[in-house]
Amino acid sequence: MKILILGAGKMGSFFCDLLSFSHDVAIYDHDPRRLRFTYNCRRFSTLDEVDAFAPEMVINAATVKYTIDAFNQVMPHLPQNCILSDIASVKTGLPEFYAQVGHPFVSTHPMFGPTFASLSNLANENAVIIKEGDHLGKLFFRDLYNTLHLNIVDYTFEEHDLTTAYSLSIPFVASLMFAGIMKHQDAPGTTFKRHLAIARGLASEDDYLVSEILFNPNTPEQLSRMAERLDELRDIIDRRDTPAMKAYLARARENLK
Repeated sequence: MKILILGAGKMGSFFCDLLSFSHDVAIYDHDPRRLRFTYNCRRFSTLDEVDAFAPEMVINAATVKYTIDAFNQVMPHLPQNCILSDIASVKTGLPEFYAQVGHPFVSTHPMFGPTFASLSNLANENAVIIKEGDHLGKLFFRDLYNTLHLNIVDYTFEEHDLTTAYSLSIPFVASLMFAGIMKHQDAPGTTFKRHLAIARGLASEDDYLVSEILFNPNTPEQLSRMAERLDELRDIIDRRDTPAMKAYLARARENLK
């Protein structure tokens, strides 16, 4: 298959490496310097080069802020039957975009990123395939993710947004709270160092990505649940209520099973 990848960042380069030995792959980035470390693929720095390539599928790996803009820019250079695909962690606006664009599409979300995951060993990671989409496109990504031994979950766009609010917003908020009261430690313990590594990883993410995940319409509900649990814990600590603390810990352990 002839595949065009938009964006030569970490995920775009990852998909290029992954696909380039089995498919005819081209990667486009408006900054030619970002193409220096891609190999075994065609390297495009202008969209006019896409015309002659005539891709059968586009994998949009642009940063989430520019996902739809990247699609709009490349659209005049694509064959009508070209399958559009995105790997965005935030799907805001994409269902409406796909509904009016007139191309077959497939939307997925690899639930891992270059900050925390080892891209060479993804056996314990997950991926979401959105139920709304082209059948052949979904089969392509299901086969691809199976080769990486990912656990694959099928969600609708709506279900994906709910899951993102739960699985990303909660740890993001917890990490931001940790960073918000951070003080230098001369001799940090193991638990502190692990939390610090997670907080620093989050701090290295794109501001727009973090904001869009936290601005998910489903996030406030999760924040309210976190605030309720925090108020309960603070009350137990203030009262030094050992039985209540034991019950709180038991409930937390049960949730972690």
